[in-house]
Amino acid sequence: MKILHASDFHLDSPLGHLSREQALIRRKELREIPAALAELARREQADLVLLPGDLFDGQRVCPETVDALTAALGSLDLPVVIAPGNHDCLSPSSPYRTARWPDNVHIFPDREMGCFTFPRLNCAVHGCAFTDSHRADSPLAGFTAPEDGLTHLLCIHGEVAAESVYAPLPPAALAHSGVVYAALGHIHSGSGLCREGNTAWAYCGCPEGRGFDECGEKGALVIELTDGGISARFCPLSRRQYRVERVDLSQFDAFLPTDAVDDLVRVILTGESAHAPDLAALETRLRRRFFYAELRDETTLPQSLWARAEEDSLTGLFLRGMLRRLSDAAEEDKPRLLLAARFGLAALEGGEDICP
Repeated sequence: MKILHASDFHLDSPLGHLSREQALIRRKELREIPAALAELARREQADLVLLPGDLFDGQRVCPETVDALTAALGSLDLPVVIAPGNHDCLSPSSPYRTARWPDNVHIFPDREMGCFTFPRLNCAVHGCAFTDSHRADSPLAGFTAPEDGLTHLLCIHGEVAAESVYAPLPPAALAHSGVVYAALGHIHSGSGLCREGNTAWAYCGCPEGRGFDECGEKGALVIELTDGGISARFCPLSRRQYRVERVDLSQFDAFLPTDAVDDLVRVILTGESAHAPDLAALETRLRRRFFYAELRDETTLPQSLWARAEEDSLTGLFLRGMLRRLSDAAEEDKPRLLLAARFGLAALEGGEDICP
């Protein structure tokens, strides 16, 4: 049996860090995830699709987003199972209750463990729904799949942990669940194939990054169950990637791509510089080459300048004072103090009237 496991689409995310135009483009691209997933299912000749929650980012969803999801899933000639998560919990106003879903789509209807059986596949899929944004008790408490000759699977949104406010799934409970594979949602980075006892489990991650905490290539998992065991294969789906790049200031020009790039990048400037870099000018150059770009300055004063703290001069006195303040400062305050040191040196030695 071949299973397509995808989760955490977060359709209709606000994407507040982007401009209005960029956010509109990205929301449209997110809305295309279901169609891309359906095409992947057909290409892989999957037997079953498991979607463990957070397909929507919240309870308020655009009608065209619901239409895109239901149309894509309804185009598949195979069963699809959805376990609503904490963001798209099964409230009275949830699209899971109000929309018309295709006959091949099966949605767990409440917070108690339920089961959908698919005789053609000789398998049963167990799971449940979030009915609120938090859940502190484990949905697996007291659960064990029956020994009835079927292949038992789990499709559930939760956190593999002894305790959590997001449906804790204790490792021991997974080990004693009696399922062959647990398709999990909630964590936005892929876990790879893991095991607790005889149960294999995985987080597939999200299919598209939505911020710099979701960097790199994103996609879905193809799970294959054979007589020889179980395997997992990552299939990329993301249109764009979020990237965080550390770039020495002296190599900034070399870092810039020749042609425009679809990715969203955060560049952290490193290296030594006696003067504060012109961040506005550098960021403008970045934004000409990337779909979205932002810049952070972590350059520092050259060691040769700090060495002058030993001088018996006004500059030396100033540098000694700044070094003391930097050594006592919290990490979030150090960039501001370093900028002050640069301005102070420029005023002391360049005769400049600094206007930050």
